Amino acid sequence: MEELKARGKKREGRHGDTWDPFQLNPVGSEKESKRRCFQFAQYLVAVLVGMAVITSAVIAKGSLLVLSTMSSPHSRRPANEKQFYMLMLVFCLVFPNFLVFLKSLWRVTFKSFVPPNMKTMSFICAVECLVSLGTSILVLIVMPQFDVLTNLFISGGVCIVSAILQIVYRLQTETWKIIFPICSLTLTITGYCLLGVDYMVRVSSHVDNESDDCYIYIGLGIFASILVSICWWENPLQATNRMQKKLAELDGFRDFVCVISSILRIIVIGGVYLFYYKVIKSEDDGGIIWSDFNLDDGVVLKIGLVLLFMQAFFSAASHWFGVVACKIHAVRMSFALPVCCTGPAILLLGLLLFLTQAEKLDGAEHANMTEFCGSLSRVIAENETAIILELTRSICRTSLASYYFQWPFSMLVLEGVCMWLGFVSCTYHVWKIKVQRIERTSQLFVRRLYESAFIDLSLLLNTKMKVARAQNEESQDDIQNCVIYLCATMWHETYDEMLKILTSMFRLDRYRGDPKQEHKDCFDFECHIYVDDAFMTEKETGKRLVNTYVNDLIQVVIEVYRVFTNKEPDDVSIIEAPYGGRLMFVMPEGNMLYVHLKDKALIRNKKRWSQIMYLYYLLGWKGYIVKNPKKISRQNNPLRASLVSLDGESYLLPQEDNDNKRRFISDDHTYILALDGDTDFQPKAVILLVDRLRMYYSVGAACGRIHPTGMGPMVWYQKFEYAVGHWLQKTAEHVFGSVLCSPGCFSLFRGTALMDDNVLKRYTTTASRASEYVQYDQGEDRWLCTLLLQQGWRVEYNAASDAYTNSPQEFKEFYNQRRRWGPSTLANTLDLLHSGLETVKRNSSISRLYIFYQMFTVGSSILGPASVTLMIAGAFQFVFKIAGTYSIIIASVPPVFYIMVCFVTKSNTQITIAAIMSVLYAFLMTASFFSIIGDMVMQGTFLTPTGVFLVSMTIMYLVTALLHPEEFGMIVYGLMYFICIPSGYLLLTIYSLVNMHNVSWGTRETNKGEEVVKRNTNLLCDRNCKLCCWDMRLQVTQETENLMIQQITSQIAQQARPLAITNQEHTQQGAVKKEPQPKVDKRMEADFDVSGAKTPDSSSSDEPDRKPVIRFQDQSSDSSDENDDKQSSISRSMYSDDDDDFNELEDAEEFPISDWVEPVKEEFLKKLTYANMKRNLQEQIRYVLRNKNEDETCEELVALLTDVLNRELSGDGPEDVLSESRLEELRHALESQARHYLRSAKMDRLVKRVKRAIDKTLTAPQVQKLDEGEQDFWIKLIERYLKPIVETKAHQEEVTRELKSLRNKAVFLYFIVNILWVVATFFLQAIGNDVISIKIPKYIPGKNITGEYLKVEPLSLMFLLSFAVLLLVQFLAMLYHRVYTLIHVVSYRSTEKDYKNSDDYGEAGMTLENITANKIDTDDDVVM
Repeated sequence: MEELKARGKKREGRHGDTWDPFQLNPVGSEKESKRRCFQFAQYLVAVLVGMAVITSAVIAKGSLLVLSTMSSPHSRRPANEKQFYMLMLVFCLVFPNFLVFLKSLWRVTFKSFVPPNMKTMSFICAVECLVSLGTSILVLIVMPQFDVLTNLFISGGVCIVSAILQIVYRLQTETWKIIFPICSLTLTITGYCLLGVDYMVRVSSHVDNESDDCYIYIGLGIFASILVSICWWENPLQATNRMQKKLAELDGFRDFVCVISSILRIIVIGGVYLFYYKVIKSEDDGGIIWSDFNLDDGVVLKIGLVLLFMQAFFSAASHWFGVVACKIHAVRMSFALPVCCTGPAILLLGLLLFLTQAEKLDGAEHANMTEFCGSLSRVIAENETAIILELTRSICRTSLASYYFQWPFSMLVLEGVCMWLGFVSCTYHVWKIKVQRIERTSQLFVRRLYESAFIDLSLLLNTKMKVARAQNEESQDDIQNCVIYLCATMWHETYDEMLKILTSMFRLDRYRGDPKQEHKDCFDFECHIYVDDAFMTEKETGKRLVNTYVNDLIQVVIEVYRVFTNKEPDDVSIIEAPYGGRLMFVMPEGNMLYVHLKDKALIRNKKRWSQIMYLYYLLGWKGYIVKNPKKISRQNNPLRASLVSLDGESYLLPQEDNDNKRRFISDDHTYILALDGDTDFQPKAVILLVDRLRMYYSVGAACGRIHPTGMGPMVWYQKFEYAVGHWLQKTAEHVFGSVLCSPGCFSLFRGTALMDDNVLKRYTTTASRASEYVQYDQGEDRWLCTLLLQQGWRVEYNAASDAYTNSPQEFKEFYNQRRRWGPSTLANTLDLLHSGLETVKRNSSISRLYIFYQMFTVGSSILGPASVTLMIAGAFQFVFKIAGTYSIIIASVPPVFYIMVCFVTKSNTQITIAAIMSVLYAFLMTASFFSIIGDMVMQGTFLTPTGVFLVSMTIMYLVTALLHPEEFGMIVYGLMYFICIPSGYLLLTIYSLVNMHNVSWGTRETNKGEEVVKRNTNLLCDRNCKLCCWDMRLQVTQETENLMIQQITSQIAQQARPLAITNQEHTQQGAVKKEPQPKVDKRMEADFDVSGAKTPDSSSSDEPDRKPVIRFQDQSSDSSDENDDKQSSISRSMYSDDDDDFNELEDAEEFPISDWVEPVKEEFLKKLTYANMKRNLQEQIRYVLRNKNEDETCEELVALLTDVLNRELSGDGPEDVLSESRLEELRHALESQARHYLRSAKMDRLVKRVKRAIDKTLTAPQVQKLDEGEQDFWIKLIERYLKPIVETKAHQEEVTRELKSLRNKAVFLYFIVNILWVVATFFLQAIGNDVISIKIPKYIPGKNITGEYLKVEPLSLMFLLSFAVLLLVQFLAMLYHRVYTLIHVVSYRSTEKDYKNSDDYGEAGMTLENITANKIDTDDDVVM
């Protein structure tokens, strides 16, 4: 209700200014806000992850303590059991090394192998052997000799070396913080001293018959702890930038080093175990007795294996959840706090078990602690209570059981406190760590390996120290700035489709905010729209004008601008270019929008050539000028032209600001966001893609989840097809290797990847052979990704980055689209497989197994028609009870018939017949579906090959949909997808292959762009005249005959001055209100058109083609302050306090303009109507006075200037465009009134800002000329790569012949394989199931085997199982990908921009354009 009232209030305000207050409000134009459900989910996930971290760490560490207690020589368990538990301890230490070995071996074998430096590898291996030696001594030798509490506390000493290195290298950002490592070292040493004192008291008090041998184990424990603490030596060295070359070199071959070091660690662990328990220890003293490993007691075996599993699995889980906690920006709550609390949690849990379970021990006395511990020697526990008994006995080995002194137990407590405080103070940096979204694990942790025996300390000590480092360009501590170029290609989009892409761009502008201000996502962007086929030739006059698509686009820009800002576009520039033209806009927040209008007579059209056009422009030309500003001529330097003097400081205008910023941004962080002209997306989708490229350098492109939009059965089919393709296929490609196709409708590309060798340069190749036409032009997005993959770049998929695009809604359009996609997909995939070995060497993301996976998927797709045919044959069997051989013959007739149809008929006829056959197939598939269900009911079981496959597929898709909760509704379209399988995988495949020679686009083909502009039909006179050297054309219409006669006779004495337009035009173009003045427009051809000037009644926008042709246009200086300051000859300062401070421009260079410029300019001149100026002025004033302490002044000034505007324009209509003289009078009145009010209010400091707002309101669109350097760039680019292709008839015939030949070969090879598959199945059916078949026992749920057998053909079963395995692999990949998508989404939500509702931003909280320029340094690199 409140929203309805708010919209009504705004509409009432507009209705007071114009009779047309109605406007569009695109979906998604409203302000974004954080959704509470997502905020709750974010906190919930953080809590759950934190609980998982502490739970898994407690279980892992507790299991290790239990195993060490059960294997202790002081345990009362039998020798064979203690020996078995000791072996489990060995496996606990081996397990993480084995995991690292497998992962590293996989990467070395299937990813990349870098030959190691032998010195560096030898050093690392020596360190790893020492660490493994210390771990083995501490866990296998020392800990079994101590009690469980001492074992819990002693592990805190493994931070001693890290504390020493922090002190030595002074890593703290603030000097006083050195107290943390000093305290850590002091507390650790104190803990060791207390440990020695505690055992000294135990020996002297004869607690548990302790002997002097314990001092040996205490020394071994301290020595082993120091060896273990060497494990994290890299952390402080990386933080100090020491040994950078060695560490960087190590990162290159770390995988191979991990393979060798993990093997050495396992050998050391095994060696220590065998040496101590076989060589040193005798069999009578606890040594290894090999025969004792044959355990007769299954319970002991079960307990040992469960403890091993718990320790190994939960230590790995704790490490993984710790990584997740850091990646979701919950370092303190879900990582540091749970890990630090692991030790106290284990102690608390142990005390609870001791207090609750000790009383249940039969035979124990509970009078006091001493008697209780003494009575435990008489307790014989069963296996079920053995763990509780042994833990209790271990506690009783402390001073609590002493008959003399129990106070020394306090020293054990103090030891635990000191050790715990020691490692917490050593790892204090973890609490201050700053991480980026989805931070790389290698950036979070120093080592890939975790120490399972000390999982809590390992996690904290292994976390990188994010302290102050030497700042350099390679530092990854801070998020890198980047620039994003949004490039949308348009090809005959409708008004609604244009509305989507423009709304999305303006949303991103609102999200980014003022480009002069810092943004937490650290990015700047520009929007570029490339309109193919933007011009048409007017048949009657031969003029080249923009077509209706461009007119629609202009109206969309104006409409969207109104919605987001409640006013008209201010900074509009019209530029002629060698490829056609360009429109330049400053978006509401100050970011730039460029619309490039392509004339297909001047430059190649279609999408691939538009991509080449903007890639060379943005990466080639702009990258060149920002790297070489001195090479740009002084007079045409765009940076110099945009410098404005403001109180002695230099600034850049918005259109040049990004170019200046790019000087400090590498090509690695220059991104191209490829879009279609109908794409709809949110800012979140762009940021999520940026995260992928920002975090991983090897990622050359990333794509999001594409959602097809529209209505109708074809759209329903595509919704489920897209869903399944993204849910399973793309996730599998992402997880196992690399995505093969990043769709051009919404994909982010890295600049350096596109600029790499054999990518952009080869992408410019003009197709000359038949195969090139198919691969290059029919699926340009897939070919570009193929080039990236072959050069070693990775393409990723982000499921949380959603984009919406229109999909074909008609059967014909859908078939024509897939006719292009199908052969192109197959051609590019085969190209990648052909170069598979070379690609595997170059691309670390692609392995031989992944190549095999792709070969399997290609084979499945090739056999698709045969599989569908056999499925149809099965349907005939089920429904009509036809024999197998006959059903195959019947099912093969329609495909053969359709193949012949495609060869002999035209495309439209083929599609019509395919549509009819698709309907018939749909009925058959529906009958088949219910027949399969009926067959399972009749058989009394679903455990048949068909039944199991159908049920498993249903369950798998249902679970997959449940794991995509926002897309769960897609499952409804699954039935539509099922019944359309024959159409999509049989008929469409045939149509695509047989029509491979047709390389036309097939979609959005229309002649609308070339239609003729509506002309006046009531012409009284239309003649061509010649007067001396002047060629004139005279046109007089009926409604303007009398008016034209009056004008010509009254103005005959006036002399026309030629139209002069400077590089930045300083003219105001306006139509006359009551008595239009005749104007002369001097063209290069000296042609003059005389037509009726518009009267007030005919000046509406309904007749844009009626314009005066004889024009007298004066040249004035009514431009904005920013434009005036671009010319050094302007004497009027925008800060002058005088009222009459306007001087004429000096003579400007004249140049002709094209015919299309003036009609486009007239569209934007409508901002100079009364209604628009009133609204624009109010919003401009509110923006420049947007500070809260200026609210009262702002509203008073708005009311005052509105009154002046109403008074000055009282005689003008709401839709009348003001003339130049009227604008000057209005400007003078507004500035005078504003200056008088502000001076009386003693706010002179605001005069400049208010004057600037008035200038912006009264500024007309500019007609500019390209810089000479850029003009030369476009001319050479077009000449080299983009010159329109003119093919001779002979060449076209040759290409057609080659395409048909290729088509014939592909059809033959493709279908011969399918025919062989069908024939093989046919003969197996003919031979009979009794001869060749696989017998499967028939089961009935809840009953025994029936004794009956189901007979299945080997080929059918093999194909069914292969397909099932493929789906299972994709399903597992989807599960993995879902987890990391959740991590990314949660991390984004925790850093999502919070849109604040404030009155500082004008009406409805909308922000206007920022006209304050960005301050820069005026060095020689910028100013020549």
